This record gives sequence, structure tokens and C-alpha cells, in this order.
Amino acid sequence: MEPWLQTRLLSRGLMLVFCVLLTGCSSIVKQSGSLRSSEFKMNSVAKTDINLVTETHQTIVFQALGELAFKLYKRNPNEWRKSGYQGVEAAVAELVRFPFVAVNGRRSIDCIRLSFDEGFKGDRVQAFIAGLQTMIFEAYESQREFYIIDFLDAQRLYNSARNVEVASWLIRTKRSRSGKIFLVSSGGIGAVNLSFERLFGKIINAQDMIAQIMANRQHRVIKSTLQSMVTAFIPI
Repeated sequence: MEPWLQTRLLSRGLMLVFCVLLTGCSSIVKQSGSLRSSEFKMNSVAKTDINLVTETHQTIVFQALGELAFKLYKRNPNEWRKSGYQGVEAAVAELVRFPFVAVNGRRSIDCIRLSFDEGFKGDRVQAFIAGLQTMIFEAYESQREFYIIDFLDAQRLYNSARNVEVASWLIRTKRSRSGKIFLVSSGGIGAVNLSFERLFGKIINAQDMIAQIMANRQHRVIKSTLQSMVTAFIPI
């Protein structure tokens, strides 16, 4: 038998053994019931623990934004009606659907600002949440999955957390020229609705944590940014 043919047969044999072993491992996990929905996936071979942690943090953030959207629509029912939805659930379901939407052609910081634009007649909750979604998504390099070769920019993740702080401050304080608050959330400057603050805090903490993990991974130092609360959005 030719040497090249022996080599090819050996390679195929090893691959077959590898696949059988993987199938067996998957079956054991399913039979034991100790780890539900943990079937083996080939792409998990290319992921590190940090990649999995990154995906988890991103999921937490986007879920929190969905909860925030629901609460804002509950307190501002006229907003979802502007988009013609049948109810809050339908409006939120469309808003959290991926890929995230642009509003009036705007995304990220520009979209957040649109929710406080005096001349904007559309759904302000949609603009606010979609702006946060797309801004944070940019900080994750516009990716939903991460692999060994992926290295996120810790500074961009940190800056996104600072932008969420600014957005949280604006939604509580920003008013129209007539003195009407654009979006009812925590009740204005004096009153703080803790349920809203907890959601904003959850998002900020998740972004700060993943930023620090990335900084440690790459031996980088995150540059703290001093912000004026009125014009403090930082480009991502």
C-alpha cells in the first residue's frame, strides 16, 4: 500500500474514533441528567472560559435592557401606541429582536439623543432602548459569539458603562421646554424609582466587570474619563 494512502486512512480512522468518543460523552451527559442542554458543540472547542464569560455578560445586559423597555412602556403607554403595536408585550418583543433596529436611521448615541429631541414624534422608548442596545453592541465589536482569537477593547466596554450612566441621568432629568419630562421612569429629579435604578446598575456593573476582565487579560490600564453630565456621551 502506498505511504500516502496509509496516512490518509490513519487520519480518517483517528477522526472517526474522536467523533465516537465525543458522541459517547454527549450521551453520558444527557443520560445522567446532571447537566441539562449541555450537548457537545464543535464551536465550543474554540472558546475559552473568558469567551463564555463575555457571552454571559452580554446576555445579562441585553436581558436587562428588555426588562427596562417593558417597565418604560408600562409607565409611558402612549409610546408603544405610536408604533401601532397591540400591547406592551408586542412592542418589547419587536424591540429586543436581533439584529437590533435603528430608529430614523440612527443608532447608538445618536439614537439615545433622539429620545430627548423636542421635535421627535416617534416612539421615545424605542429610541432610548435601541440606542443603548446598539451602543453596547458596538462595544462588543458587534459580535454575539466570541472565540479564542477575539480580544475586546476594555476601554470601549468601560466607556459604554459610562454612557449608560449618562443615559440613566438624562431619563430622570431631561425635560422639554414646557417642563414636561420626556420619559417617565423614576419620577423626576427628586424621586428615584429603585427598580429602574437596579436595572441600570445591573447593566453598568456587567459592563464594568467585563471591561476589567479584558483589561487584565491584555495587561492594559483603563483610562478613567471625567464627564460633564450634560454632554458626557463618549464615542464608542
